[in-house]
Amino acid sequence: MTSLDGLIQELELQAEVFFSGGLCGLQTFTESEAAGHLHLLRSGTMTLYTDQGHKIRMDEPTVLFIPSGARHRIQVDDAQEAELVCATVTFPVRHKTLLTDVLPKFISVETRENQELFDTAQWIFREAFAEGQGKQVIINRLCDVFMIYLLRHVVDQGTVNLALLTACSHAALAPLMIKLQESPEQEWSVNSMAEAVAMSRSKFALLFKETVGRAPMDYLTDLRLAKAQGLLKKQRPVALVANTVGYEDASSLSRAFKKRFGLTPRQWLNKHLNKQ
Repeated sequence: MTSLDGLIQELELQAEVFFSGGLCGLQTFTESEAAGHLHLLRSGTMTLYTDQGHKIRMDEPTVLFIPSGARHRIQVDDAQEAELVCATVTFPVRHKTLLTDVLPKFISVETRENQELFDTAQWIFREAFAEGQGKQVIINRLCDVFMIYLLRHVVDQGTVNLALLTACSHAALAPLMIKLQESPEQEWSVNSMAEAVAMSRSKFALLFKETVGRAPMDYLTDLRLAKAQGLLKKQRPVALVANTVGYEDASSLSRAFKKRFGLTPRQWLNKHLNKQ
């Protein structure tokens, strides 16, 4: 059984279509606490606006998924019309929280990027307007397929790390993974991580390695360095970055960078900037 198989088996997805047809002007979609929003742009052009300040224009057939169900707006020029189908995708609250912590705020996939994902979304909406027996069961099963294609897509694109996704869906490890993501700068040790999930040190270390594919402290180092890279790109001072991600000083961060990347933080940043 693959990691995605185990996750999907626990999700118990359900979908409900609430709009289909031509859309003009500005449409606001309110926040949904228990469900994500799924949109399928079949034709036309639309612009997505989120409360976080994102603005994305779509002019090709596109699948748009907002895992958190956050409030958003879709704008279609008054002189045009976009053919759109919209649905909510519901899953257990615990999994919704975990998925929204790991997945991007929204996922936009054009047909040419993933034909299987687009076709599955089409089948979900097509079945929603059919009159056959057992259509809700079919829709729910198609949602499982859709989510597998979606998760496979973001993993293949490097948007989401499969090990992190798997760990965040693990009942025992999930609370710790969220804490590590939120506060990698804390003075974590294997013992403190084990205590956070109420396990013995040896049992925790084995479970973590089997699930994530990395030893706990190696994973924490990766997490800290990834956060450090993001801050360096924003031109934050190296000493400040070091303290923010859990290192005592700039020298400690520099040693970690040299060990992992063969470069100091400044050398890594210069190399990154020269690629742009």
